[in-house]
Amino acid sequence: MVEQAAANAVVRKLEELRSRYEAIAAEMNRPEVASNATRIVELNKEHGQLRRIMQPYESYRRALADVTEAEAIVADAGSDEEMRSLAREEAASGRSRADALMAEMQKALVTSEDAAITSVILEIRAGTGGEEAALFARNLHDMYLRYCEQKGFSVELLDASPSDLGGFKEVILNVKGAGVFQYLGYEGGGHRVQRVPVTEMQGRIHTSAATVAVLPEPEEVDIKIDWDKDVVEHVSRAGGPGGQNVNKVSSAIRLEHLPTGITVSMRDEKSQHKNRAKARRVLMSRVYDMTIQAQRSQRDATRRNMIGSGDRSQRIRTYNFTQNRCTDHRINLDLYSLDRIMQGELDELIEALQKYDLEERLKRL
Repeated sequence: MVEQAAANAVVRKLEELRSRYEAIAAEMNRPEVASNATRIVELNKEHGQLRRIMQPYESYRRALADVTEAEAIVADAGSDEEMRSLAREEAASGRSRADALMAEMQKALVTSEDAAITSVILEIRAGTGGEEAALFARNLHDMYLRYCEQKGFSVELLDASPSDLGGFKEVILNVKGAGVFQYLGYEGGGHRVQRVPVTEMQGRIHTSAATVAVLPEPEEVDIKIDWDKDVVEHVSRAGGPGGQNVNKVSSAIRLEHLPTGITVSMRDEKSQHKNRAKARRVLMSRVYDMTIQAQRSQRDATRRNMIGSGDRSQRIRTYNFTQNRCTDHRINLDLYSLDRIMQGELDELIEALQKYDLEERLKRL
């Protein structure tokens, strides 16, 4: 069976969660709570998240009960040999089920918060490398679009700043889907490309960079912003293509969050209202991300291997086109299938990151 000490630690935590799960169910049955729409929504959300791990835990407890019953028959000298033989088989089967369920619960226990995130803000920015970096940012954008399509995630373009050759100086997307952060959460960091740029006349290999941030999009209950007191709004004309409306109507929005200094700019060709709504969503995500980062630093100051942390200063991956190689530096993984990866086939890469991340989190249980 799985290591007993680790299993015991998991079971202790699960018993705490089971008590909370039952307490929530009891609270939801109280008339005064059932009639409180805001409270019942909060409780239903938490109850649903806990159900994901409570269901396998109940199966685990039943499997252990079956093992105990079977072992009692094996130990009973009065049982006939055929009955004891069947009991040995049942005990072995029960242990196998319990082990599988324990592994499932361990994973759910350490990933439940990530699994509950169904919407993220994905920001891609060109770094060092000029026009080539902007073209690389476009490549990353296209790669993620293809991957999201394969996973069935929906993608909304929030804002984009194109470059002269068709790249992106910056592009911001909203991606929605079940467990989306469990897949895209590992993409935050510095991405480096090594290739011969289209602008290179002598065939020399250049190194350019782009940064990616993956920010959970919070619900209103997760983060509170006083839009009147804490945020300064600047309105201006949106530059660039778009006809007379762009030049005459003040539709571009820039929001400044005074407590954190975070700023967000949005420019739509026509609608100031749409710009404001999009800018607020991105601002909330950035404030939420800053809050989570601060909490994480306080909670685990010694942890330096920030897989999926969204730390944009960290170089996480290199894309070497001449060798058809993609290297993830966090787990020292080389994949010689860059052509397929750029087509959105990220499963092998992300599964390896998920496996490593799970192992690291389990060590800290």
